[in-house]
Amino acid sequence: MDNTTSELAASIRSIPDYPKPGIIFRDITTLLGNPRAFRRAVDELVQPYAGTKIDKIAGMEARGFILGGAVAHQLSSGFVPIRKKGKLPHDTVRIAYSLEYGVDEMEMHRDAVQPGEKVILVDDLIATGGTAVGATKLLRQMGAEVVGACFVIDLPDLGGRKKLEELGVVVHTLVEFSGH
Repeated sequence: MDNTTSELAASIRSIPDYPKPGIIFRDITTLLGNPRAFRRAVDELVQPYAGTKIDKIAGMEARGFILGGAVAHQLSSGFVPIRKKGKLPHDTVRIAYSLEYGVDEMEMHRDAVQPGEKVILVDDLIATGGTAVGATKLLRQMGAEVVGACFVIDLPDLGGRKKLEELGVVVHTLVEFSGH
């Protein structure tokens, strides 16, 4: 683990048995509250795309809004919120996606992306990949080119990264934690 990775990992709080027994919840609010770690994480998420024309950053509710907004600012890109059903006020497009224990729906404004726009998906964590795969499909349905996805945390044992890569999405993560 390099110095940046270990610094970021140390800034993430691990909460055992949340939201249920056997799960270790990786809480990035401690990273967000640490100015040095927050800046470092955003810089590292932006780095692979520096100098590249990216039209939009799509952030998934809710921590993806915080990180995605900062990444969009750094890349001089627009920001697209991808939200749970019923939270956006204008004309929306929606997709159902799989969760670990069921199905949910997410949506974005119909006019949030234009066909051919280059989009990066941003969130705090990739686990089973259901949300990220759903968001990728939603963006592609609207004609966007999903050029990458970046996450602070990867939980590789849950296979989400692999699912995104199977869709042809280049995935960039900063820290890996084993287990759930």
